[in-house]
Amino acid sequence: MTARPRFHLAFPVRDLDAARRFYGGVLGCPEGRSAARWVDFDFFGHQISAHLVDGGPSADEAHNAVDGDGVPVRHFGAILPPPDWQALRDRLAARGVACFIGPRTRFAGQPGEQRTLFVRDPDGHALEFKSFADDRMVFAVDG
Repeated sequence: MTARPRFHLAFPVRDLDAARRFYGGVLGCPEGRSAARWVDFDFFGHQISAHLVDGGPSADEAHNAVDGDGVPVRHFGAILPPPDWQALRDRLAARGVACFIGPRTRFAGQPGEQRTLFVRDPDGHALEFKSFADDRMVFAVDG
């Protein structure tokens, strides 16, 4: 059996302990390898690496309009099965993590209809978590 491809994303953080609390504690992502200036997390089956930077990460505040929301251009996240998305939504609410977009249904009644929510990590990185009732709609196009 061939393993499915996974993505790897490295991103800057100002505080590794805060990253550990958010990604490990709040999101429930198991920690992988680490060193003094970086830590890997299992981000829903993918590898993300928080790298400590001196002076803090630069912020890119560009936004695009998407179905009525101002979505940050720079963001990452995961597509989860509906029960996992609902569990994460409930976990975030229980821990007092505010969504800055959603939770809501985007593209209602159209190809690509999805549940979505956006949160920010302690360094201000935007994370989107989405779910499709029909997984075949992940790459759906109009008409």
